[in-house]
Amino acid sequence: MVERVLVLPREEVPGGCDFTGVRNADARAMAALSAAVATHGRFVDRPAAEDDPALKQLIPYVVVRDGPLVYLMERTSAGVDPRLHGKASIGVGGHLNPVDEGEDPLTDGLRREWSEELVVDWEPEFRLVGLLNDDSNPVGSVHLGVVFEVQADGRPVEVRERDKLTGRFASAAEVQAAWERMETWSRLVADHLL
Repeated sequence: MVERVLVLPREEVPGGCDFTGVRNADARAMAALSAAVATHGRFVDRPAAEDDPALKQLIPYVVVRDGPLVYLMERTSAGVDPRLHGKASIGVGGHLNPVDEGEDPLTDGLRREWSEELVVDWEPEFRLVGLLNDDSNPVGSVHLGVVFEVQADGRPVEVRERDKLTGRFASAAEVQAAWERMETWSRLVADHLL
């Protein structure tokens, strides 16, 4: 079965997509994005969306912090795609699917991705940071991140798929040391937040 993902036509993204990196957003910007999704968003087959830069696939992207530390995840060699082995990321997130369809697919998908990716025994408070865009490469040109931040406040956080990922809280210097292995979006978010 082909995965279906939520997309928004590029021209319907509030404020446009003519930026690279993170553009700060507030509650008003989030309301405008939610309204655009309600009016113009639709689910399409992912293979078609991956090849159509006229569409932006919306991706909730959460950075977990513990004071000045950032949760740094690294892919192990157990994953299927060898190109991803050793890659590092500071964001948790993924595509929005029909299971998230409803009054607020962004929030529903954000919460689903959070629970699928991490093991925590506490309720997160998601703080909106902004929109994340990078049209400089084929993958980035068809995705738009909605970046959130969560404070762990000393509470434990673990990755769910421990065979494919490792995770730990890292200092800004440790994130910098992993820079060459970091995914593009993680670099852009780290530039904005750290």
